[in-house]
Amino acid sequence: LGERMVATRFLDHGFFIRELLPQDMKLELDELSEIDAMHAAGYLARVVGVAHARQMDRDTRKDWMAVLQENRSRQLDAPSWLWSSVVQLVGSHEQGYLDHCRRYALEH
Repeated sequence: LGERMVATRFLDHGFFIRELLPQDMKLELDELSEIDAMHAAGYLARVVGVAHARQMDRDTRKDWMAVLQENRSRQLDAPSWLWSSVVQLVGSHEQGYLDHCRRYALEH
């Protein structure tokens, strides 16, 4: 199959390690259940929300939260610009996670 695999031991356990292939890193958003999609959306919304909140003073944050609560929608039909932003955010998040894993592996 062209995959490179290595057998190794870690913490007294045997493992096979293989190279990540492009299809391994592809997010399968269309295969998420509605519950999993809601959890993923909540998690990513928190990541963005925390990042935005860190850039605001207390009064601005309070006003921003009020606007978000006013405009909260229960519909899943998102505008195309929002969907594109979510897809970009998911990709950026996965890239950051993989970069973190690589740095961690190189340090240890």
